Amino acid sequence: MTHDDWTDAGFATRAIHAGQAPDATTGAVVPPIYQVSTFAQDGVGGLRGGYEYSRSGNPTRTALEDALASVEGGARAFAFSSGLAAEDALLRAVLRPGGHVVVPNDAYGGTYRLIARVLGPWGVDHTVVDPTDLDAVAAAIEHGRTALVWVESPSNPLLSVTDIAAVSALARAAGAVLVVDNTFATPYLQQPLALGADVVVHSTTKYIGGHSDVVGGALVVGDGAQLPVGLEGPTGTTALVDAVGYLQNAAGAVAGPFDAWLALRGLRTLAVRMDRHCSNALTVARYLRDHSAVTQVIHPGLEEHPGHELAGRQMSAFGAMVSFRVGSREKALDVCARTKVFTLAESLGGVESLIEHPAQMTHASVAGSALEVPDDLVRLSVGIEDVADLVADLGQALA
Repeated sequence: MTHDDWTDAGFATRAIHAGQAPDATTGAVVPPIYQVSTFAQDGVGGLRGGYEYSRSGNPTRTALEDALASVEGGARAFAFSSGLAAEDALLRAVLRPGGHVVVPNDAYGGTYRLIARVLGPWGVDHTVVDPTDLDAVAAAIEHGRTALVWVESPSNPLLSVTDIAAVSALARAAGAVLVVDNTFATPYLQQPLALGADVVVHSTTKYIGGHSDVVGGALVVGDGAQLPVGLEGPTGTTALVDAVGYLQNAAGAVAGPFDAWLALRGLRTLAVRMDRHCSNALTVARYLRDHSAVTQVIHPGLEEHPGHELAGRQMSAFGAMVSFRVGSREKALDVCARTKVFTLAESLGGVESLIEHPAQMTHASVAGSALEVPDDLVRLSVGIEDVADLVADLGQALA
């Protein structure tokens, strides 16, 4: 069954069943891993189920893509070998030399590196802007030249919250594509396509995979989404879904069958995991807010967060990422070195709690740029352990 067959079902039901009908041959209730490179044809061009070569399509990847399209409310999803591979395919689908991108001032460092340092030498220009300042976003969009407006909400690592519907209206008026990186929120907490986005990007490595055992990425394209005004895709159409599909196959950075299977396995439990992740994170944030060694806590669930009210409207809960400041780089490094339950590591979204120093780890690539992060900032990916153990661990690390 395709994702369309589950349109009226709840989120958790779609995550478990969309694109995942029992195997027709054996009755297996979990989609098999089709660890195969090529498929036998019934005569030249006689494809069984439409499959000929696993770069172009694989049944395990199709199951993941159908499920992702269903939970995000999109027309079609595309699974890639990493989140950055997904971003690269999207950027090349909608940009040409001379094109322009509006980038948030606290985007993920890898996204900025890709736009500024990989695509920049090929003639793609960008403007960095505070995405929470709608007047600044409007001023940064150049009608007739801006092809893409990029949003992360909540952002990485400063957890700013952007009004997706309002930015969508600005992008649409200029004929630009709006992409929302929904990795932190996940489709369980936030539905950017319903708020006006054209395409959603995920690092499926994170909460969707959920177990720190797979690297992957995905794009989910909204129904009817079009390329920037005046642009035609490689297939001769203006449909964004056609351009992305062509790039996925032509460039070939696809998710392998086993990686797709792992991401799909994680998606099935996303709802129950996120409930625990979010509950733990709010408890941790409140604890840190009251700690004398902490100078600032950043989490959308705290009432003092500037995006708290907006997050409450856009999201069903406030996410599981918490950032905090301790006054100096030396103190931040000390805290990172002292935790025992929180593991010092990059990435996020797994069942285990992680701690990192963004300035020297995930965001080192933006040092010296407009996206540089404070050097006393510590970022937490709050896992699903017993929350009392997480609080106690932070307490001894901060002591």
